[in-house]
Amino acid sequence: MELNNQPMLEAVNLTKRYEDGHLALDNINFSVLPGQIFAMLGGNGAGKTTSINIFLNLIEPTSGEARIDGIVTHKEPLAAKQKVSYVSENVMLYHEFTAIQNLDFFSKIGGKTNYTKEDYKNVLLRVGLQEDAHEKRLKGFSKGMRQKCGIAISILKDSPAILLDEPTSGLDPKAGLEFVNLLNELKKEGKAILMSTHDIFRAKDNADFIGIMNKGNLVMMKTKEELENEDLEKLYVEHMSGYMDKVA
Repeated sequence: MELNNQPMLEAVNLTKRYEDGHLALDNINFSVLPGQIFAMLGGNGAGKTTSINIFLNLIEPTSGEARIDGIVTHKEPLAAKQKVSYVSENVMLYHEFTAIQNLDFFSKIGGKTNYTKEDYKNVLLRVGLQEDAHEKRLKGFSKGMRQKCGIAISILKDSPAILLDEPTSGLDPKAGLEFVNLLNELKKEGKAILMSTHDIFRAKDNADFIGIMNKGNLVMMKTKEELENEDLEKLYVEHMSGYMDKVA
């Protein structure tokens, strides 16, 4: 697939200061092209989820912009949301609905009204949800199974950008590997993927760019190639410690 070199996701001098004075994001800049995965590493409170929430227009920036396909999210939120899908750490679906009913409900909310039951079954199989679970209610699903339903809904929306907040948290190794393999398939289809994660090892193996965030600052950003011969875990500790020394 021929991809363009215009950013699909872009943070431009993105800053968020809350009313209590807390600086959650401090002038961060990054971009994600179609067919790229950008992984944000960092501890709790680092600013990863705040960044994603600004892209989703759940909160507005104090200054700077988050852009999706050139659309400023807090200025044209409805237009921006048509370009993006989101999968959270704890996927919020209807537990009394079956997997297929959830896909049908959320697809129609997103304006996709032409899908058939066979389409839903095919995408659930693609994300690795076994066929005997398709007609079962989600209240009996594991976290990994719910995550698969969430990414299936994202695929059906067919957005050019995908936002993921700790998508592999709590998944068993098999489910985590299946999830990452699926992300790489979506990357090959030209999706731009922004992912917050604590999983250093999967980030190094699968992301094209890795950023380390702490206290709202993007303290390191490197390409996969730059990290090829580096110990990312050691770099993470060094950058976090070095940054904390500077602000102490």
